[in-house]
Amino acid sequence: MNEKAQAIGVGHLALIGNFLPRKCGLATFTTDTFNALTGRFPDLTVDVYAMDDHPGRYSYPDSVTGTIAQNDLAAYLETARRIEASGAQAIWLQHEYGIYGGPAGEHILALLDRTTLPLIVTLHTVLEKPSHDERVVMEALLRRAAKIVVMAERGREILTRVYGANPRSIVNIPHGVPDRVFADPAAFKPRFGWQGRQVILTFGLLAPGKGIETVIEALPAVVAQHPDAMYVVLGATHPNLVAHEGEKYRDSLKALAGEKGVADNVAFIDAFVEQDDLIDYLQAADIYVTPYLNPAQITSGTLSYAVGVGKAVISTPYVHATEILADGHGVLVDFRDSTAFSREINDLLGSERNRTRLSSRAYARGRTMTWSRVAERAMSELEAIVDGQPKRIVPASAPKVLSPDIAAVERMSDATGMLQHSIYSVPDRRHGYCIDDNARALILMNAVDNLDDVVRDKWTTIYASFVQYAWNPDKRRFRNFMNYDRTWCEDCGSEDSNGRALWSLGVTARDARTRKHRDWATMMFDTTASLALELGSPRAQAFAMLGAAAMLEASPGHQLARSILERFPDEHVALLDEARRPNWVWFEIVLAYDNARLPEGLIRAGMALDRRDLIAVGVETLEWIISRQKSPAGHFRAIGSESFGRPYAEPLPFDQQPLEAQATIDACCAAFAATGEQRWRDEAERAYGWYLGLNELDLPLATMHDGGCFDGLMPTGLNRNQGAESILALQLSSCAISGLSKATQGMAGADRAVA
Repeated sequence: MNEKAQAIGVGHLALIGNFLPRKCGLATFTTDTFNALTGRFPDLTVDVYAMDDHPGRYSYPDSVTGTIAQNDLAAYLETARRIEASGAQAIWLQHEYGIYGGPAGEHILALLDRTTLPLIVTLHTVLEKPSHDERVVMEALLRRAAKIVVMAERGREILTRVYGANPRSIVNIPHGVPDRVFADPAAFKPRFGWQGRQVILTFGLLAPGKGIETVIEALPAVVAQHPDAMYVVLGATHPNLVAHEGEKYRDSLKALAGEKGVADNVAFIDAFVEQDDLIDYLQAADIYVTPYLNPAQITSGTLSYAVGVGKAVISTPYVHATEILADGHGVLVDFRDSTAFSREINDLLGSERNRTRLSSRAYARGRTMTWSRVAERAMSELEAIVDGQPKRIVPASAPKVLSPDIAAVERMSDATGMLQHSIYSVPDRRHGYCIDDNARALILMNAVDNLDDVVRDKWTTIYASFVQYAWNPDKRRFRNFMNYDRTWCEDCGSEDSNGRALWSLGVTARDARTRKHRDWATMMFDTTASLALELGSPRAQAFAMLGAAAMLEASPGHQLARSILERFPDEHVALLDEARRPNWVWFEIVLAYDNARLPEGLIRAGMALDRRDLIAVGVETLEWIISRQKSPAGHFRAIGSESFGRPYAEPLPFDQQPLEAQATIDACCAAFAATGEQRWRDEAERAYGWYLGLNELDLPLATMHDGGCFDGLMPTGLNRNQGAESILALQLSSCAISGLSKATQGMAGADRAVA
């Protein structure tokens, strides 16, 4: 027996798989893995997350940290959060098709995609001819995992040949086996009443495909030479089979034994036995047989256990058997060849010397596969992947502000407008255009200072033309989505897209660098802005208020703009009063996207209407939302889509998107303009630093050489696509920060002049 050891580089591990008392081979494997790890490394913390196909049915032991309802996607996401917060350093996943929810078990990918931890995966099945869904899941696991464990060399070969896996990421660690002394079967037979019998044993969950019929058909020839021979079929019927057809299969085997005249020589033990009892059964057997019918079976725990305790094994040549029994460690016969089984069984039963010699060779191989050895091998791999994690270098201070750069905006634009999405940095034409992005692009053309007049005129006109063409006078609404062929996808866009369109018109009327564009924007605002009075979405109303406040600056006394500003602020204050709780100072009971636009709208409305009460409410709610947008390290943490729609719940770390940082910066600029307080510049700079690497993962989202921006910050790193929304968010943020810096300098200069 190996002495206990201490894991040097890994002290805390998350282990995912089935777990006893669930009755299946994978549950036994995961449980044995847990026991081996904690036995070999007593100072190691192992959190077990058990897959649960029937929530509430199993009474799990205290060693199970949590369960995951198989078909509940939310349970996978919640488990990812628990693992992230647990302090675990790595995840060890036991993968088998059929135990995870979604097509081919894809729900497990959602869990893995929301964790930052390095991953090691043990594959219990490697399919040579996967379905489409099975291939998608396997390839995703191969991309995500730092190390893949197979239990047979054939698994490595299939992974490299069929899936293109990197051979260096694959390690062969055999199925673990109990550490038992080599024993004489006669010492164990009395326990089961098998004295005087020569015992041939098969064990495992009973199901078609195990080939039990082959051995039963071989028995008449065996019994003719060895009347005391007994074939023991040990194991409960597979639960899924019982659920569909009861014990029909077991009954058919009993009937077959009767037909062959060997009913007295076959014993069916219908039980799911505990491991210690199972090993005793094995050690009481003279011969172990695995007559499986599937040539591609890469793993057999039952075969491993038999070899581990030193049984003379006769098997069909499925993949695992050909590898583990190679070089004279067992006997192989063809599939469904009952004549060969009877011949080989008779040979071994007839020669105790040959049987003992074969058993000894099997036992010697089993010494290399004990669970403690497996734990050591696995821990070595885990330590390597944890130690191999890139060391995060935290910037000492916020990087400098980037100069606005429209190169990436131009890359995403054509004569129609700005395309929505990209694959990495290449525009993806399949998704066409939307007014949301073109409205933001129009605002950007007004905001960038150092831009060639010809370039500014070209793109301002293109984005303005898109907004203009999106107007549907019959419906009195802007359309939103346009296909690449310039056909519209709907007659009316969402309320939020209509609000953003009005926002862009108000800002263009105020900030456009040429009279022609200011006149056009004023005309379009006058034509369309009354739709704002029918908007019901608080965010759409906030966008409309921002546009109206800008229009009122461009045209003091503009009545429609004033009507919009007078309509919505008090409604928003009423929403706040209704949703407010002692620790919840927000307009809704949930968080969503573009959150800071709500307080920004109130602040801008308060400034335009000279209402200090609205400014005060806007500042209060901005303070609250900013307090929810900080990581433990003090960095800006954008409220991501993972946090949306959770009533009165604290936000979760991911998936963070650039839009939130931009909204926060703009709201802080409004608060600074309204109060003159330096803290708002500090908060704006904190949010801006998120783009440049002062964030949860210390990864910059801005591609500083070309004005691009990645689409988000995920638990596993960057979403490396660069869509229009993200690029525009960065560029508009850069403009806002530059403007805020100038405003602060101007205020400081005025103070010095007064002094």
